[in-house]
Amino acid sequence: MNALSGIGMTSERTRARMIERVREQGVRDQRALMALAAVPRHIFVEEAMAHRAYEDTALPLILGQTISQPFIVARMIELLLEGRNKLGKTLEVGAGCGYQAAVLAQLSTEVYGVERLGPLLARARENLKALKLTRIRLKHGDGMVGLPEAAPFDSIIVAAAGMGIPQALCDQLAIGGRLVIPVGSGDQVLVLIERTPDGLVEKRFDAVRFVPLLPGVA
Repeated sequence: MNALSGIGMTSERTRARMIERVREQGVRDQRALMALAAVPRHIFVEEAMAHRAYEDTALPLILGQTISQPFIVARMIELLLEGRNKLGKTLEVGAGCGYQAAVLAQLSTEVYGVERLGPLLARARENLKALKLTRIRLKHGDGMVGLPEAAPFDSIIVAAAGMGIPQALCDQLAIGGRLVIPVGSGDQVLVLIERTPDGLVEKRFDAVRFVPLLPGVA
């Protein structure tokens, strides 16, 4: 066995343990778990954090941002999937390092990622090159206004906490589409919005902690 083979085997084992921890915390949707298992998280973390890539925890990125905790990624996807066969056309607000986009791509026909921080977006593009995922399109932009030129979306996932729910994102949901977003400042919760023929339906779920959703670009 050469050194690279050993690294690969170690990565597979630690990834399997990560998935088991996520399952133990309550994620039951096998599709969400399989999507998480399909993506090598060590590609997306900072080099100094590579040894912690498969811990079920958020990890620091450049510019004060974080790569989301695997449980939270799987949980948000589980909420979007419940009672549906797939995510369909998906918008991700806060593309970050590209990790969540790569997971979403396992279950979506297309993924559109918006990131307001230019240097972080450049890092995401570089990270995703290694995986050769053709269904992901990234844009430098203000996530609070969504991506109207590509709307409507079947699924919208927001990786930062808003003080409220941006109306622009609700407007970009297709009929039957769902939006999951953390809401709040100190105490945050996951909120699921579904667009029905009769209007928007809101449900609240887990307590969470995310970086704030900010307007503009940098």
